[in-house]
Amino acid sequence: MSQSITVPLLDLKAQYGPLRDEIVAAMTEVVEAQWFIMGPNVKELETQVAEYCHAKHAIGCASGSDALLLALMGIGIEPGDEVICPSYTFFATAGSIHRLGAKPVFVDINPTTYNMDLELVREAASRCSRLKAIIPVHLFGQSVDMTAYNQLGADLGVPVIEDAAQAIGSIDNNGIRAGSTGTVGCFSFFPSKNLGGFGDGGIMTTNDDVLAERLGILRLHGGKPKYYHHVVGINSRLDALQAVILSIKLKHLDDWHAARLRNAERYNNMFEAAGSKTSSTPLSEGGFPLRTPEGVSEPGRHIYNQYCIRVPEAIRNQLRDHLKDQGVGTEIYYPVPLHEQACFESLGYKLGDLPESESAARETIALPIYPELTEEQQNHVASTICKFVEQHAPAKV
Repeated sequence: MSQSITVPLLDLKAQYGPLRDEIVAAMTEVVEAQWFIMGPNVKELETQVAEYCHAKHAIGCASGSDALLLALMGIGIEPGDEVICPSYTFFATAGSIHRLGAKPVFVDINPTTYNMDLELVREAASRCSRLKAIIPVHLFGQSVDMTAYNQLGADLGVPVIEDAAQAIGSIDNNGIRAGSTGTVGCFSFFPSKNLGGFGDGGIMTTNDDVLAERLGILRLHGGKPKYYHHVVGINSRLDALQAVILSIKLKHLDDWHAARLRNAERYNNMFEAAGSKTSSTPLSEGGFPLRTPEGVSEPGRHIYNQYCIRVPEAIRNQLRDHLKDQGVGTEIYYPVPLHEQACFESLGYKLGDLPESESAARETIALPIYPELTEEQQNHVASTICKFVEQHAPAKV
């Protein structure tokens, strides 16, 4: 059906338009210089990101997935080791662990924040015999409590790797910026991220001088000097074209964060007017059957890489189909928790082991939240959702 208002899940063209001339000029300079891999442009971006993330070092790499893999290689993860991570996250979090022959130990989430539950991490750690690291994920752009996680890591004697792929610039409730205090912070520059490139790219942050050097060597096949190898690394280099694009975009990042927060507050107000509550109230407690993200108090900052609402499982997919018919783009992050994935069947998890992760996978929908979203577009999204939920929600959740 035709629609007068369309709302894509993400509109990168709207972001690119105002920056086009500056980006094209910077890319042209790289083309003229013919220095495409690593080099001064990459080094400049590393310096800028380290400063932005309040970290001592930043080491560029080819993707956020590689950042996680390299971080684990850098701390010496070996076959048979155990690494705790959430099940409700993007595949790369556990995939990087498995690729090194280590065992992902999945932990359930807190249903209010969708981040890994700290107390359940502590319980899982007590059952491990070869625990070597913890990977909390700052999911959807909301930071975990890094003070608490760093203390837990210290208590257990293991490093804390921050999966901050969705969270560059997010700040926890103690004022700590993502990637500034963990052993390594891992970021993605995938185009859909708040700071996205024109393809894959990633970066790692750390305050450890020795580890920073090791990560820099590992991303270059493990060679230092060139062609001399004392360790085996991987080929994971950030290219200069991505670096200059990201350097330009980085200057606008905090303004984009503020716009996403404005859009989130707009949604919150619209849904609240219809009777919704935040994710701190389970759907089972009744009322209008829609839950919005729980806000973050200052000095914290949620950067809303995703804005996920929650509705009863019985209508979630039908609502998505209806929104598509009404010209609204949505996505499910993530439809299958990692402990339910076929490739991890050998780990022995079964349905019901991580109930909050399983429920979130079946009840959440990500809505458009990009900075250029207009109030008219948001009104269309919210009104379409509220009408559908009111008409189709089951009598009892």
